[in-house]
Amino acid sequence: MSQDKTLTCRDCGAEFIFSASEQDFFAQKGFTNEPGRCPDCRAARKQQNNGRSGGGFQQREMHAATCAACGVETQVPFRPSGDRPVYCRDCFQSNNRR
Repeated sequence: MSQDKTLTCRDCGAEFIFSASEQDFFAQKGFTNEPGRCPDCRAARKQQNNGRSGGGFQQREMHAATCAACGVETQVPFRPSGDRPVYCRDCFQSNNRR
């Protein structure tokens, strides 16, 4: 059975507890290394990585369009070229169910 451990964060130098339940979870997942960062630094690093390309989801650039089926103004994640019809979400889903 595991016991709580006190570790030192590699980023801020603060001590933090690596609890017995966390150790059991790490072992269950097959992780062999102890965490090197405290929970606050891990959260900050995760937040920082979400802003980078490849590290998280980037917001897509949306473009205005008029639905070819119902005429409603909509936003689409591509630049309409004008040579093919563009549909709003509802009309697109209705057309794909056929």
